[in-house]
Amino acid sequence: MYPATPRTTAKRHLDRMSYDEPTVHAILDEAYFCHVTFVVDGEPRVLPTLHVRIGGALYLHGSTGSRPLLAARGGGLPVAVAVTLLDGIVYARSHFHHSANYRSVVAHGTATPVTDDAEKRAVLLALVDKVRHGRAAADSRPPTVKELAQTAVLKLPLAEVSAKVRTGGAVDDEADLDLPHWAGVLPLRLTPGLPEPNADAPAYLRADRSPWLEPVTMRGDRVVLEPLDMSHVDDLYKATADDEIWRWLSAPRPTDRDAMAAIVADALDGWRAGTRVPWVQRDATTGEVLGTTSFYDIDPVRRSVTIGHTFVGKPWWRTGVNAEAKRMLMSRAFDDLGAVRVVWHTDLRNVRSQRAIERLGATREGVLRAHKQRPDGSWRDTVLYAMTAADWRALPAA
Repeated sequence: MYPATPRTTAKRHLDRMSYDEPTVHAILDEAYFCHVTFVVDGEPRVLPTLHVRIGGALYLHGSTGSRPLLAARGGGLPVAVAVTLLDGIVYARSHFHHSANYRSVVAHGTATPVTDDAEKRAVLLALVDKVRHGRAAADSRPPTVKELAQTAVLKLPLAEVSAKVRTGGAVDDEADLDLPHWAGVLPLRLTPGLPEPNADAPAYLRADRSPWLEPVTMRGDRVVLEPLDMSHVDDLYKATADDEIWRWLSAPRPTDRDAMAAIVADALDGWRAGTRVPWVQRDATTGEVLGTTSFYDIDPVRRSVTIGHTFVGKPWWRTGVNAEAKRMLMSRAFDDLGAVRVVWHTDLRNVRSQRAIERLGATREGVLRAHKQRPDGSWRDTVLYAMTAADWRALPAA
């Protein structure tokens, strides 16, 4: 238990204060960065920086030319360090009682430079390990002598520390409780997004997901399917710069790179939401990006998936690339995931696409009238094709 001092004793909401070491340590360990406040030449300064806790000390990361380090060389630097984790926005019936749910720590003391190389290396290892346990030793190199010399670390003993935590809903005045205004909490949390680039990101950076949502890399004789990410935008824009490619698609031809980036971002948003699995298609010989394709309407319970959102550069039309890509996706669905049904949707007017789907062995099951809106605002009749697991097993070997 940390002792309460005049600097760590709140003037309001004493019930939210805590001097419990495990509570303080948990907040410091969960947060990735802090704000360091200090005084230089009579003026206050606030700097955000990375931190890591080792035992009873908080270590602050910086460079050898930073103001805090320069100021700390003369025997130490008085600082206040603040960390806040925002857990929710509290909506009240009155303006006055709107608030936030949070967990915060403020630490006071004198920070001193770490001059021992062994201690500094241990701090930097812990700092890297904080972003992912095991990365420092197994998936990154340690600092060189030059890099170590250019890096500053300040040490702040955790002695004068307090935590403050708010939880729960709005605390409205009794007279406001009958007002017709919604009151409650909007929870907030920090969640990892998709690594960029995603194709070769290590497994530990990928969230645990259903195998139905995993864009595994697949290799064929003509084409390679690998996870789509934002690094593919420029090549996709170049490969698909032809009006005919976009004639029957649900999105208009991108007019510039930013428009293609929006298409790719939308696909990745679908992947994060668990509604789509996007791949980029590469030429197996040259490595050139030639298009993209996806799983969507993914239903692991009913063991069904739809193949679509496909566009391929015109130089690769009628080369067998798209058919091979579809067969790999079918094998992924039926053989790896145990799907019982794979579906395709295509525009009623897109005869070329219909013939290609039929050559795969799919069965035309009907027409969905006024199913989707085209980029020009008209409504598309969609032809529905499907293949069952029994159909897949009955296909002749490719």
